[in-house]
Parts: sequence; C-alpha cells; structure tokens
Amino acid sequence: MEGSAFTPALEGMKHVKSEQGDLLTKPFLDVCKLILPILDKFGAAMTIVKSDISGNISRLESKYSSNTTRFNYMYSIVQAEVETKTAKSSSSCTNGLLWLTRAMDFIVELFRNLAEHQDWTSAQACNDSYSKTLKKWHGWLASSSFMVAMKLVPDRKKFMEVIGNSDHVYNDIENFCSTFSPLLGEIHKFLVRWMFFIYLESFAWVKQTLCIIRTSKVNPKNIYKIKKYKGFTKLSL
Repeated sequence: MEGSAFTPALEGMKHVKSEQGDLLTKPFLDVCKLILPILDKFGAAMTIVKSDISGNISRLESKYSSNTTRFNYMYSIVQAEVETKTAKSSSSCTNGLLWLTRAMDFIVELFRNLAEHQDWTSAQACNDSYSKTLKKWHGWLASSSFMVAMKLVPDRKKFMEVIGNSDHVYNDIENFCSTFSPLLGEIHKFLVRWMFFIYLESFAWVKQTLCIIRTSKVNPKNIYKIKKYKGFTKLSL
C-alpha cells in the first residue's frame, strides 16, 4: 500500500537516536527537512514557518559539517557554544535549535488537531495550534504577520487528499505526533538545563564584579551603566 506524505519522516525517526539513546544531529535534522514538503501543501500560509525552519536547519547543518565527528550528537553543539560563551547570541546554533524545536512544536500540534478534530477547518486547526505554541514567544509584529498568513490556509478536504490516502493518513499523523512530540520535549528539557547554567554564570559574574567594587576604592557613584557584553553583563565605569 502506498504511504502518505508522513511515511518518509516516520521511517527517518527510527534512526534519530544512537544505541545509547543520544540524539544524533544529522538524522534529526533530516526528519525536520522531511516535514517541509508537507508544509508546501499549505501554500503561502506556511511560508513564514517554513522559512524559519529551513533557516535554523541550515544553521545547525553548517555547524555539524564543520566537524562531523565532534558534532555527531546534537547536544554537543550546544555544549561547545556554552564553553565559548556564544550560546546566548541570537545567531547561535543553540538559539537555532530552540526556535527549530518551537516551530516543530507548532507543526506537531497542527497535525494533532487535524487528526483529533476532523470537524475543524484548516484555519481552526492552525489558529488553535499557534495559540498553544508559537504565539507566546512572538512579539506583536510576528504574531500579526502569522495571523494574516493563516487566512491563506487551503481547504481542509483538499489538503488531506493531497498528503495521502485517506484510509490511513490519519494513522500516520497520529504515529508522527506520538513519536516526535516526546523527542521535542527532551530537547526542551535539555535546553532549559543549559540556559539555566548560562544565566547562573551571568549572575555569578555580576555578583563577583559588585564584590570587587565593594572591596576596592571604586566610588559606586562612578558606575553609570550596566550593559550586556558578548552575552554576559559588564559594568561600565
């Protein structure tokens, strides 16, 4: 029986982890890329999301390609940036992985809605998914742009016919969501732990600097600004 549009991704997810259970960089990114052709079926409505996903995949792939042995495991990329104090940069791979995961959260929720609420329109499924995932991370401009794009979603029946045989496409969607969602949850937990470490280190830097000021002859009145420098807090005297 011919598979649905989700068949390649379902096959790819069998290989995203090593025998030890560690997330492998290239297989994970390959699965994310396999979702892009499905988003194409939504047309212009998913242009913003697809562009964001593609950009973050490319950023992580570039890092992986720079040293495939060192960065064979996804989390090693984050650890390397933490060591070089570049993880907090908006152009970092850590930030790229964070936004890629958030975008994939939206995709999973979208297709879960389509499978569980078969009486919903495509627009209803998209709007509900967005409100549960990406909306809380978007500013006013990004949120407004997204809502405008959602008005371009195709008819639900036509979309479902395009992505696969209706007899089993819903089963494939459910399998995709139930398998991929826990994986995204693991990534979020990992990032939370490391971001806590990064901000804790930033706090320690500030505390150490203030301690130096208190025990030195520097007049606190001469401190006129506290600003961010390379991801960490720096005092300007």
